[in-house]
Amino acid sequence: MPVLSSVKGVQDIMQRYDLHARKGLGQNFLIDQNILTRIADSAEINKDEYVVEIGPGLGALSRELAARGRGLLCIDIDERLKTVLEETLAGYENSRILFRDILKTDIESALIDAFHWKEIVSYKVCANIPYNITTPIIFKLLESCSHLQSATLMMQKEVAERILAHPGSKDYGRLTIATAYYAKVEHVINVSRNCFYPRPEVDSTVLRFIPLQKKMLSPEEEIIFKRILNIFFQQRRKTILNSLTNLFQIDKSTVEEKLQTIDLAPNLRPENLALQDYIILVRAFSQIPHKFC
Repeated sequence: MPVLSSVKGVQDIMQRYDLHARKGLGQNFLIDQNILTRIADSAEINKDEYVVEIGPGLGALSRELAARGRGLLCIDIDERLKTVLEETLAGYENSRILFRDILKTDIESALIDAFHWKEIVSYKVCANIPYNITTPIIFKLLESCSHLQSATLMMQKEVAERILAHPGSKDYGRLTIATAYYAKVEHVINVSRNCFYPRPEVDSTVLRFIPLQKKMLSPEEEIIFKRILNIFFQQRRKTILNSLTNLFQIDKSTVEEKLQTIDLAPNLRPENLALQDYIILVRAFSQIPHKFC
């Protein structure tokens, strides 16, 4: 079984399989065994649970996950990794490997096919995801995976800081609010760039997302919510009065009156509003006749 928790071990297996890390695919392999163990532990996988890993790489985290759960489905776009993953996961009969673009994959259908289920059951995700598609992956999981219990994801530290930001801070924005709408987010651990081979140019952070069981808005209200977030943070220096007037194409006096009824000052800016303020705002403006610009 290959040793994947050292630079030499990774170099040896890459040389043996004539592999080269592809920067475009975010292939920086985690080589710190303590971090690998901590990530897998933080996912809280028990022997009866199934896990999906996105971007398994050479399989170092995959072995930790397969050893803990009932079944592991690894999904990767790079078919060059087939033989090395088969070697890495040899002996783990509960593991499956699927080579496909994660953003074009129905994860729950893939699980049904991989484990021959009659219907989808709950599962967890644990992964060091490709950093260039971090945000699309997060929203794919939170918006499209109805049976997801939790997602423990490693990402660029700067992205994690934006997700965890507080109202009024420079990092607070659309990503902060949108993720908070779908899930409770917990900080797990920061990971130095020195824990990877090849060494990336950024540090990393592991976050744990626990999807909220009940939506705060109706599907119709969610459309308005997303439109408000888009226009607010495209024009984040504008007041909410001006942005709402432009978005809904109604006169300023009507907007001011509606804001007064929900106790939001018209001169506030998007970064001043917490998630609950946005929920109240959406509910209020969904009740008045309008048309989007």
